[in-house]
Amino acid sequence: MAYEFKLPDIGEGVVEGEIVRWLVKQGDVVRADQPMVEIMTDKATVEIPAPRGGRVLKLMFDEGQLCPVGKVLIAIDENDAAPPVASPVSHGRAVVAAQVVSGATAIKSATVPAASRAGDQAATAGAEVLATPATRKLARELGIDIATVTGTGPGGRVTSDDLRNPGAARAPQGGPTRVASTPAFAPPTLVSSAAAADVRVPFRGLRRRIAENMARSKHEAAHFTYVEEIDCTQLVGLRAKANERLAAASIKLSYLPFIIKATVDALKRFPQLNAFLDDKAGEIVQRREYHVGLASATDEGLVVPVLRHADRRSVVDLAREIMRLAAATKSGKAAREDLTGSTFTITSLGALGGVMATPIINYPEVAILGVHKISKRPAVFEDKIVIRDLMNLSISVDHRLVDGHDAARFVAAIKESIESPGLLFLDSI
Repeated sequence: MAYEFKLPDIGEGVVEGEIVRWLVKQGDVVRADQPMVEIMTDKATVEIPAPRGGRVLKLMFDEGQLCPVGKVLIAIDENDAAPPVASPVSHGRAVVAAQVVSGATAIKSATVPAASRAGDQAATAGAEVLATPATRKLARELGIDIATVTGTGPGGRVTSDDLRNPGAARAPQGGPTRVASTPAFAPPTLVSSAAAADVRVPFRGLRRRIAENMARSKHEAAHFTYVEEIDCTQLVGLRAKANERLAAASIKLSYLPFIIKATVDALKRFPQLNAFLDDKAGEIVQRREYHVGLASATDEGLVVPVLRHADRRSVVDLAREIMRLAAATKSGKAAREDLTGSTFTITSLGALGGVMATPIINYPEVAILGVHKISKRPAVFEDKIVIRDLMNLSISVDHRLVDGHDAARFVAAIKESIESPGLLFLDSI
C-alpha cells in the first residue's frame, strides 16, 4: 500500500522548505528512521528521516524546488519494506518513528517487532541505530560507522559524546559507508568541455536563500551608510584588565561583547533603530526586546545567529552566549530559534574587518552595524600626534524610517560608551 508522506510543520511561521538534497532515490528500499532528505527552511537545514519503511515509489519534488508545508513530499510502498533489524540495545523492540519540531528533527517512541538478518551491510544496520539526525550527520563527518558505537544516552541512544570518544570505531577505508551528507551550499561540479572547463555551482540551499534576502533588502529598504572613527584605547586597556580577572575562570573576552553592550544601550536611547515597518498596518513597530543578530561566515555561507535578550546580560554572559552560538553554527547544530527573531544586527569580521563597508540591512530590520578591526594608527590626542587604538564603525540604515542625523547620533552614543568605558562596562563584567 502506498503511503504519502507530507512535509510537516517544522517550525512556527514556516510555510515551505527547499529540497537541498535527496538521500534516497526512486526504487530504493528504505527503513524507518533512515535519513531521507535534507530540507532548508529560513537558514536552518533539517534532515528528515523516513517515517516508514518500504520502497520509494516517487520523489514529488526535485532538488532545488520548494515544497509547501502539507504537500506530499514522497510516496513509499509499505508492502515492499525490508525486514526490520533489531536495535542492539532495545531487547527486541526498536525505536523508529520520527517527528520534526522547531527546525530540528527529534525522535519519538514507536515500537515494531524486531528481527535480525545476517549479512546486512553496516550502512543498513546504521539506519536502525537509535540516534538523532544531528548525531548521524556528525558520525558521517567524523568517518565513524555509527552501527559500531555503543550508545550511552537514554534507551541506548548514541550521542555526540559517544562519537567523540577516542574508542569510537572509524569506517574502514574502502569499506561500506553511509551516504555522506552535503552542505546546503553544494560543492562545485566540473563540467567537461573541449576547452578549459568552467565550474558550475548549483544555485540553491543557503546561497539562494542569502541571495533572496539580500535582493529583497536592497529592493525594499532605502539604504544609507554612515561611518565614524572610534578611539578604542581605553577599551583595549579595560579588556586586558578584565581578562586578567577572569583568567582563573578560563574566560577570555573579545571586543564584541563590549560593542554589543554599548549598542544595546544606544538602542534604548534611539528606539527607532530597533524597529521594523509593518506595511499592512501602516505602522512603525519599535521593539522593546533586544535580540541582536550576529552575522557570521560559515563554509556554507552567511548565517545570522541571534543573541536573545542582550539587554539582560552582563559582558561575561554575552561572551558565553556568543561562544555557544558560534559553536552551534559552526557544527550545523543551531536550532531554528537560534537563527531567527533578531531586532538589530551586527556584522564583524574581527581581524579581517577592513577599513569600512556598506553592510546590507537584515530585512525587515531598519539598521545594521558594521564593526571593523582595531589597529594602532596615528591620531591627534590632547593636541599631540600619538599612536592610538582606532576602529571604524559603519552603519547602514533604512532611510525611509531613520534620518541620517539620527543614525549619526546613534553611532555617537556607541562611540561615547566605547571611548569612555565606565560603569556601563565595569558593572557588567
